Amino acid sequence: MTAALRMLAYGISGDLMDEYLQIAENTANICLKLFVRAVISIYSDKYLRSPNSDDIARLLEVNESRGFPGMLGSIDCMHWKWKNCPQAWAGMFSGHIHEPTIILEAVASYDLWIWHAFFGLPGSHNDINVLEHSTLFTELAGGCAPPVNYSINGNDYTMGYYLADGIYPSWSTFVKTIHAPQGNKRKLFAKTQESTRKDVERAFGVLQARFAIVRGPARSYSHGMLKEIMMACIILHNMIVEDERHLYLRANDFVYDQMDESPHEPLSDDHAQELTDFIERHHRIRNRATHSQLQLDLIEHLWQLHSES
Repeated sequence: MTAALRMLAYGISGDLMDEYLQIAENTANICLKLFVRAVISIYSDKYLRSPNSDDIARLLEVNESRGFPGMLGSIDCMHWKWKNCPQAWAGMFSGHIHEPTIILEAVASYDLWIWHAFFGLPGSHNDINVLEHSTLFTELAGGCAPPVNYSINGNDYTMGYYLADGIYPSWSTFVKTIHAPQGNKRKLFAKTQESTRKDVERAFGVLQARFAIVRGPARSYSHGMLKEIMMACIILHNMIVEDERHLYLRANDFVYDQMDESPHEPLSDDHAQELTDFIERHHRIRNRATHSQLQLDLIEHLWQLHSES
C-alpha cells in the first residue's frame, strides 16, 4: 500500500521503490494495480455515485445563494498526456496539443466534490464528442434521475443545469457565457458565470496537485490500467473532500455518505410507452428554446440580485 500511495501521490515510477521500500519494480507495479482495483471495487458506489435527492436539494440551496438557482455543478474536460501510448494508436489519441492524450470529463460542485467522471476517450475528440459518448444524462433520459424543480423570474423548470464553456451545445441542461456581451446586465451575467464555472477547473487543479501521477505523463502501456488509476484518484480525492469539507463555505450541510433509499419506480411492461417517454425526455434535454429562456431568466435574476445588494 505504501508503494501504491507513493506512486499515486508523487508520480514516481516503480523502479524508485527499490531504493525506499526494498521491493522490485514489477512488485511495485503489481501493488499499484491491486490497490487501485480494490479502491474502485470497495468505494466506487459511495464516492463515484450520482447525486441523490438529498444531495440535489443541498446543491440547489447552495447554488441559489450564489446566484444560480437550479445549478447542479460545472462541467469541463481535462487531457492526461499518455507518454507510452502504443505507436499504432498515437494518431488517434493526438489532438490539439499534438501529443497522445486521454480525456477526462467531470462535473464538480463548489466544494470540489466530483459528481461525475467519464474517462477514456482519445485526445483527438473535442468536448462535444466526449459529451455524446458520456453517461452524464443517462439517468435523466431514462427517467431514473431525482426530480429537480425550481423557478427563475416567474418561469418554472424541471431539469437542473450545469455551467459550461462556449463549446458545449445550447441544451436546456447547460448554461453558457455570452461572447462579447453588450450592456451591463449581460456583462454581469458573463462575469458571474465565468467565475462560478471555475469550480471544475479548481477541482482539476486540486486533483493534479494531490496526485502527481495524473499531472505528469502517463507511463503505463495499458489503456485500461490508466482508467483504473484515474478513477481511483478521483475516489481518493472525494474522500479527502469529505474529510476536509468543514473548511469550505457551508459544506457542513452536506452528508456525502447518505445513500438514496427512495425506491425506484418499477419498470412498465408497455415498452412502446417507455420508448415514447425516453424520446420526449431526450428532446427536452436538448431543447434550445429552453436554453435561451433559462439564460435570459438568469440574466434578469443576477441583475436583480446585483441591484438589491
